[in-house]
Amino acid sequence: MEDQHMVDEARFWDFLEAAWAPLGAEVDRARSALATRTPAPGEDFDGKPPFAVVDGALDGFLDNLTANSRGLSAEELTAFDRVVERKLHDIDREDVHAVTDGSDDGFLYARGFIVALGRDFYAAVVRDPRTAVLDADCEGMCYFFAHLHRRRFGDFPDTGSGLSRESFSNPAGWLAPA
Repeated sequence: MEDQHMVDEARFWDFLEAAWAPLGAEVDRARSALATRTPAPGEDFDGKPPFAVVDGALDGFLDNLTANSRGLSAEELTAFDRVVERKLHDIDREDVHAVTDGSDDGFLYARGFIVALGRDFYAAVVRDPRTAVLDADCEGMCYFFAHLHRRRFGDFPDTGSGLSRESFSNPAGWLAPA
């Protein structure tokens, strides 16, 4: 099962990259700038910070992701939803929340942004939560594949993981008060 999860995860990240690719080199450079920056502001892109460039491209990314998902089976949608669920759960951490802030929903949407930006940004935030962006959100990513599954097959997928993607549900990510 672990091997299949790794295959699903690799395919998931490649699938996200394919949705970003048509949005152009500037968006790709802005995503890279966010992933490789120190917590100080990054370079400007035509007078805009990298976050503004990426934030402005999120709707196009989600549209591309929708188009690219048309031929996916129920099993493939479930596998991708399981990866999203795991990734959101794994960064449901106090140190990430300290940077992104947000209420229950706001923190979920901030984590959706982290996942949506792809493997490099996600890995950068896992390594150093200060790489995350305050007030960034991508609500559409949080249940993207689950909603597609429901629209196409009539129900939400059962990922079988027992994990919750909801905020503050990962006990390992939140230190109990001393």
